[in-house]
Amino acid sequence: MKQGTLQSALRERRLVSDGAMGTQLQSAGLESGGCGEAWNLTHPERVLAIQRRYVEAGADCLTTNTFGGCRIMLRRHGRGDEVEAINRAGVEIAREAFGDRPGFVLGDIGPFGGVLAPYGEVEPDEVRRAFDEQARALISGGVDAIIVETQTSLDELALGIGAAREAGAACVIASLAFDVSPDGEFFRTMMGVAPEQAAGFAKEHGADVVGLNCGTGIDMVRAREVVGLYRSACDLFTMVQPNAGLPVLENLRAVYKQTPDQMAQGVPELLRAGADIVGGCCGSTPDHIRAIRCAVDRFNDPERQGKRDQDL
Repeated sequence: MKQGTLQSALRERRLVSDGAMGTQLQSAGLESGGCGEAWNLTHPERVLAIQRRYVEAGADCLTTNTFGGCRIMLRRHGRGDEVEAINRAGVEIAREAFGDRPGFVLGDIGPFGGVLAPYGEVEPDEVRRAFDEQARALISGGVDAIIVETQTSLDELALGIGAAREAGAACVIASLAFDVSPDGEFFRTMMGVAPEQAAGFAKEHGADVVGLNCGTGIDMVRAREVVGLYRSACDLFTMVQPNAGLPVLENLRAVYKQTPDQMAQGVPELLRAGADIVGGCCGSTPDHIRAIRCAVDRFNDPERQGKRDQDL
């Protein structure tokens, strides 16, 4: 089904994105530390089943299963030569998940998994080549946008945005992971980047959307505050994918216990603060996205949604 650009859709209404992929893959059988991106080739039906559930829950946007899909990350799993195949397959699976429904496929570029020189041992040129290669594969696969996500360093973020632009992305989303300060008074990435700084940087470097995902202590309520800071610093569209509450440790595993209804309670204020795309990150499930969908529908068209609720 023919549709306009992601930006044109955002000028008309607020959208819903999908939720967590990693925990869903683990629930489907991925072993701890395994290469989930390789499942695009080895178990495509399992990835498809996850993404179909998100579509059925009401997601307008699906993120490809390519978070760790650059050569540097895949090489650690012995799959460095499968960059193009894994990324193109990720796009095809997400597109298939929408079926006949309209929807936007976001090509996912995650962190390269290290620290850039001079603070770390990985040279920027190596990361630039890896991101360029992944971005080209995603664009050739037919994504509607590229999301450079879970970033904490502006230097790495710039490499990701540049790769997406160079590859010809119609829309670029720059998403950062913030932590709440110990006293709860401010937000910073692991590398010390503030939301206002990130927003200005994203616009300056050619992003179309500035987002936030994951992060320590970030839920819907705190995400609303970050959106307000973004809005004070730039006029880009905003995307918000907080975790399903704060995790607790059970059997040495982080478990997210916020229910779908609890998570969705924060959506109206988040939308009023200026969020344009809302979804979930760690711990979120199709049920969380379904609850978010209902809250976004009420905001987009309160009269229609109110009638639907009465009919139910």
